[in-house]
Amino acid sequence: MTADGAKPDFIGLKRLEPTLPSSYYYDPVAFERDLERLWHPNWVYAFRASTLREPGSFKTVTIGRQTAFVVRDEDGALRAFHNTCRHRGTALCRESEGRLKSMLISCPYHAWGYDLKGDLRRVPSLSMPEGFDRKNFSLYPIALTEWRGLVFLCFDAANAPTFSQAFARGSDRLDHWPIEDLVTGHTYTRRLACNWKVFWENYNECLHCPRVHPELCDMVPIYGRGIMSEREDPKWADHVSTDDPRIKGGLKRGAQSWTVDGRPVGDVFPNLTEAERSGAFHFMTGLPSMYMIAHVDFMRIGSLRPLGPEETELTVDWLFSAATLADPKADITKAIDFATTVLDQDADVCELNQRGIRAKPHKQGVLMPEEMYLADFHEWVRAGLGGEA
Repeated sequence: MTADGAKPDFIGLKRLEPTLPSSYYYDPVAFERDLERLWHPNWVYAFRASTLREPGSFKTVTIGRQTAFVVRDEDGALRAFHNTCRHRGTALCRESEGRLKSMLISCPYHAWGYDLKGDLRRVPSLSMPEGFDRKNFSLYPIALTEWRGLVFLCFDAANAPTFSQAFARGSDRLDHWPIEDLVTGHTYTRRLACNWKVFWENYNECLHCPRVHPELCDMVPIYGRGIMSEREDPKWADHVSTDDPRIKGGLKRGAQSWTVDGRPVGDVFPNLTEAERSGAFHFMTGLPSMYMIAHVDFMRIGSLRPLGPEETELTVDWLFSAATLADPKADITKAIDFATTVLDQDADVCELNQRGIRAKPHKQGVLMPEEMYLADFHEWVRAGLGGEA
C-alpha cells in the first residue's frame, strides 16, 4: 500500500528508454573507464573468508590490471595490499593462492621483505641512501571488509564508500540464512565472450525467459510470461484475488526449492520465516561484482571478473550446510544440475548478444516495459561514469 492506502501501480517502464551506447560494450577505452570509475571505487566481492584459515595463507584477486594480495596475519585479521613491491614495482606473488613459507612477504626480484601488516622489514642493500626511511615504503593498502564470512575489497582505499552502499536497494537482507556456516559443495566457472554489463542486463530481466529457459519457466511459472513479479503486468489489478503462481510469482505448486524435482536436497534452514520459506528464492545484489540467491536449503554466490572489453569470468559457488554435505542420502546434484542448465543458457544468449551488438548501424538499443531493472542498472552505470552516456 502507498501512504494514502492505494495499491501500488504498474512498475514497468511507461516510456521508451534508450540503452547505453553500443560502443560501451566493446570499446577498449570504455572498458578502461568502467574499471576506473565503476569497479575500482566500489566494493568488489573477493572470496569466502573461510578459504584463508591459517596465518600466512593468501589469495590474489585481479580486477583489470590491478591485483590485490590478501593475506591472513598472525593475529587472524585479513589484510589486503596491491601486489606490488615498493622498490621498483615488481609483482610480489606469482601464485593465485597458497601459504607463505615464513611470516614475511618477500619480493622475488630484489628480496625486499614486508611483514603481514604491510610494513617494510628487510632491505638487503649493503648501505642505505641518505633520507631513506622504511616507514615510508609500506605496501600500498587496499580497503577490505569482511561481511558475514564474505570478503570484499575496494581498490581505491582512500575513498572507499561506506559498506552499507555495497548492496542494491531493494535486495533482500538474508538475515535468517546461516551464510557464515555454509560449506561450498560445488563451483561453476565459465569465461563468457561478452562484456560484463551484458551479463548484468540479462540478470535483470526475464523477457528472455520464455524463449531461453523452459526448465526455469516450468519451475517459476510467472517467468513463462516474460516477467518476474506481479506488478510488471499492466493489468495486474484485474487478478488480485488469485493465488496462481503464474500470476503472483514464486515456485510452481508443490515445489519447495530450486532443484530438478522441486524438493529440497537437505534440511530447510531453521530460522527462516514463513514468508521466506514460501518465497523459495531471494536475491541480493552487489554491483558491479556479485549476487547471492538464497533458497530454503542452499545458497548460491555468483561473482564476476572483467577480463577485457568482450570477456568476463563468471564463478558460482553452491553453499550447503555441513550436515547436508555429510548426509549420504542428500543428492546435491539436483540443485547443481538445475542451476547449471540455467547458467549455461544465460551464458549462450549473453554471448549471442555481444556478437550482434557490434553491427555498425546499431548505435544504441531500446528498453521495453518489462526491462525497468535494466533502466535502473543503466542509471547506476551513468551515475558512476559521471553522467556520460
